[in-house]
Amino acid sequence: MGGYHGCMIDVVVVGAGPNGLAAAVVLAAAGLQVEVHEAEPTPGGGARTAELTLPGFRHDVCSAVHPLGLASPFFRAFDLAAHGVELLRPDLSFAHPLDGGRAGLAWQDLDRTAAGLGRDGPAWRSLFGPLVDRWRSVVATAMSDLRTPPADPITALRLGIRALEQGSPLWNARFREDLAPALLTGAAAHVISPPRGPLPAAAGLLLTTLAHAVGWPLPRGGTQAITDAMVRAIQARGGRVVTGHRVDSLAELPRARAVLLDLTPAGLLRIADLPANYARWLRAYRYGGAACKVDFALSGPVPWQAAGCDRAPTLHLVGARAEAVAAERAVAAGRHAERPYVLVAQPGVLDPSRAPRGRHTLWTYAHVPNGSTVDVTAAITAQLERFAPGFRDLVLASNVITAAGQERHNANYVGGDIGAGALSPWQTVMRPVPRWDPYRTPIPGVYLCSAATPPGAGVHGMAGVHAARRALRQRFGITTDPLRLVRGS
Repeated sequence: MGGYHGCMIDVVVVGAGPNGLAAAVVLAAAGLQVEVHEAEPTPGGGARTAELTLPGFRHDVCSAVHPLGLASPFFRAFDLAAHGVELLRPDLSFAHPLDGGRAGLAWQDLDRTAAGLGRDGPAWRSLFGPLVDRWRSVVATAMSDLRTPPADPITALRLGIRALEQGSPLWNARFREDLAPALLTGAAAHVISPPRGPLPAAAGLLLTTLAHAVGWPLPRGGTQAITDAMVRAIQARGGRVVTGHRVDSLAELPRARAVLLDLTPAGLLRIADLPANYARWLRAYRYGGAACKVDFALSGPVPWQAAGCDRAPTLHLVGARAEAVAAERAVAAGRHAERPYVLVAQPGVLDPSRAPRGRHTLWTYAHVPNGSTVDVTAAITAQLERFAPGFRDLVLASNVITAAGQERHNANYVGGDIGAGALSPWQTVMRPVPRWDPYRTPIPGVYLCSAATPPGAGVHGMAGVHAARRALRQRFGITTDPLRLVRGS
């Protein structure tokens, strides 16, 4: 299998994104010889940090805030703190401003959140209380390989029932005012899909449950800290991480007993000769809505109009629930929304190291159609001005990466789809192909481990863990639980 090295090694991983690195951590912890090959000059994929605007202003290139860094089974086993990563946990997880100087505030304290939602407080508490109480089971269900029966079926059923409610015409039945539904819809819209659907609803329920259970933290110094910790762990076990090597064919790789690919279906099609039926499924794989990213260097903090927004590291700018639906439906139909959904992170709320003294960085995404070449800086700025009048006066510099440009710095973001695939019921369960083992390819010893496999997008590492589990068993006869290997390393 491949071979520019004369002798065979145990494992080659292609792609140093969170899933590829997680797979490499697991395999190295099993005592195997591991090499990771990454096309970009730095490892990390969607988990990198760089000076994108001005010297001294450090911006996260993709992911910025990490509830799954605390909650994912992989990261709980890996223990980021033990590897030198300081996750800064806010007491206010996220905010959702509305016109008129009001905002919904998702505190880590569930009761405090409910108290701020008026007549909808009891409904919010009844919706999330049972999920927060059993948040580990919620995460285990959502982060599974979608093939294994849940260990806690009652909690899985509760999550499913709530997702069906919030993903159907019944989604307003429990709410009487506008703050609570807007707050939940803002979380659901993270997945760049019209939020009134069972899968976006499930994503919103998961993220909001974590907002109350563990908070939405960010790493001191930037997301790169998470990547660097995993790279160090691989190297400490004798593994290698090779950057600047774009793999154009499996034949380029060292001879190995197993190859794990942190690639989308498009990437696998590019580098491998595949059986016709399998290749046909990969070509039919659909990519979803995209993100245009704009980073700002600011002379001071954002002047939010609504109380509390200045304390939230994460904000959702789109207005009321109906506006969020309209904006996401426009993107799904291939149009740019006049008032797009804008996801905002202001790390300086917790981490002053991101910018020179008194200055701030601001991280923003606007949802746009796949493949868009449009610079939406003006639309993002307008949404910021809408909820923070005077924002324009603070801008020292900005940097835009259009949806089409996303793919140039991360080949897995096809057309700017940072989720590595459209979110539909079929494609979520049967990604990337309808197989009982979605990680194993028809090429002996070759596995997919990207976000195009279950459980999908996010910095959680679990696609890498699930693929590594299969490689360990099928190629090396190792049946030890991968998370136990990581915990003991």
